[in-house]
Amino acid sequence: MKTYQKKPDNTDSVFRVHLRPKWGKMHLDEITTQAVAKWLAEKRDAGLAPATVEKIRIVFNRSFELALKWGTAGVKVNPVRGIPRPKFSNARERFLSSKEAGKLLAAVAASPNPQLRNIVGLLLYTGARKNELLQAQWQHVDLERKVWFIPTSKTGKSRHVPLSQPALDIIDQLPRFDKCPWLLPNPETRKPYGDIKRAWTTAREEAGMPDLHLHDLRHSAASFMINAGIDLFAVGRILGHADHQSTMRYSHLANDTLRKAVEAGAAKMNVGWAGQPAA
Repeated sequence: MKTYQKKPDNTDSVFRVHLRPKWGKMHLDEITTQAVAKWLAEKRDAGLAPATVEKIRIVFNRSFELALKWGTAGVKVNPVRGIPRPKFSNARERFLSSKEAGKLLAAVAASPNPQLRNIVGLLLYTGARKNELLQAQWQHVDLERKVWFIPTSKTGKSRHVPLSQPALDIIDQLPRFDKCPWLLPNPETRKPYGDIKRAWTTAREEAGMPDLHLHDLRHSAASFMINAGIDLFAVGRILGHADHQSTMRYSHLANDTLRKAVEAGAAKMNVGWAGQPAA
């Protein structure tokens, strides 16, 4: 499956941690729908995140579908196919305030990781996904046009991300390394960071925000844009959402902007409709 998967290591982890210990010693035709449904329910009851349990179900289901397609011996049915996807909301409601953004800046600036400040800053200014930024290359940044081209993303589509002046200011002072194509490489290895979890965890705790996830920076970027009066369609284009529904999760954040709009309209009308109550 590694030939077409973007992140085969994630699938390998599901097999190694969850599927193989439970089902590895059983014949494929011994695995029943009832047994799989009960097992997944036990995973949820044990406190595993709903999104993680859903990932396990998807990988298990896809494995049987491929086994059927390839005519694997012993596989006549897919026992996972009849198990419904449980309804759950994986959306987080964590957005940085301007004050919190300032505290976070101080914390990441003090990090031993010399690139953390640049990475966090560009995540907030662009709304990009972490891996999109860690894999960014100089050849895709057009400083003259003030745009960053992302050749591939989670949705499988490329997109152009406009760069604000603050984002350009960060890029302008980034260190450049000879024959290194990466925008934000590890200065020691000259290769992209595989992860920045340790430095990020330390910084967010120093900032007094242990609940802040790195992906919340993307949500915060959307929040700041929407509350600056930018419409949802434009925000969705910048973030690279596959459909409008993905952007609608931020619609409630526009309340302040919408209220300012009706207040401005009423002030422009300059007519007091609220008179004395009727006798």
